[in-house]
Amino acid sequence: MYILAVNGSPNPEGNTALLLREVLKAAGEEGVEGRMLQVMDVVKGQEMPFCTACSSPCRETCHGRYPILAEACRALEEASAVVLGSPVYFGTVTAQLKAFWDKTRAIRSRRSLVGKPAGAVAVGASRFGGQETTVRALHDMLLIQGMSVVGEGTSDTDAGHQGVCATRPAAEDAYAMERARILGRRLALEVQRREGSARP
Repeated sequence: MYILAVNGSPNPEGNTALLLREVLKAAGEEGVEGRMLQVMDVVKGQEMPFCTACSSPCRETCHGRYPILAEACRALEEASAVVLGSPVYFGTVTAQLKAFWDKTRAIRSRRSLVGKPAGAVAVGASRFGGQETTVRALHDMLLIQGMSVVGEGTSDTDAGHQGVCATRPAAEDAYAMERARILGRRLALEVQRREGSARP
């Protein structure tokens, strides 16, 4: 039982990673393990990192050539919940994250993520820097896998919004850091509810 944080940033130690770690830390305090997946590590060694829909249905040919891609997809399928994170690139997600997600077509066919809880984290360079459009793109990616998208709200805090939206440097955005912690707690509670281990 674990929450997989997918860092779509090319920087494994940047603002997005910082917020994702805060999500996982809060989930851990609720008793649910967290794991981090660095998308840059998955795509950087591929001769063709972008999906070309070479077969339909997908036969995962590229997964056989790149074990790290197969391992990443296996971690995604086995996760109890997922949180996607991306910095804002021209109002949407990074090319690296999109390239990885496009290569999860076979997972969609297997429907192994359907119903699992998921959330989103986005970081922009300015206060109104495309964070909400990026969160919406992340939601679309999760919904098309059939996941149950949640915001960063809980019954003991507030209803929340669409997800965690931060302004860099994220470490100095106290509001975003708190929303990341709330999202972590919410995902942990959803996982426990789904697994039948929620606290009364």
